Amino acid sequence: MRTRTLLLAIAFAVPALGFIAPEEPKLDSAKCPVSGGPVKAAQKVDYKGATVFFCCAKCPAAFTADTEKFAEKANAQLVATGQAEQLCCPLSGRPVDETKTAEIAGATVAVCCGNCLAKVEGAEDAEKLTLIFAAKPFEKAFKIKEKE
Repeated sequence: MRTRTLLLAIAFAVPALGFIAPEEPKLDSAKCPVSGGPVKAAQKVDYKGATVFFCCAKCPAAFTADTEKFAEKANAQLVATGQAEQLCCPLSGRPVDETKTAEIAGATVAVCCGNCLAKVEGAEDAEKLTLIFAAKPFEKAFKIKEKE
């Protein structure tokens, strides 16, 4: 009984003291926003309070030199790696229907209705990125998760 009490005390104390390791971004399917290649954890740049990952040492410099050019793909990577969470439909701003989803640049995105889903599915890949991950829809529909 004493051991159980001690274990319970530890279980509650450790998170309160901040000893839990922060959740690491999911890099398995993440693509470099500059080249489109698989990313490496060591090649990274801070972006919007989160981290964007790259495939090689040259890509962070290209990204930093022209962030706006790569912003849509970087925003998609933030969602794909779990660093940004979706709050609402990027097209309408309404609550999402979890049964209405699309895969865009490695990120699963939900929309509010069949009309929004049809608009996304009917668009070409570059148009999908712009519809969902351009500055205005991204700021409206996604939030960077707080770092622990």
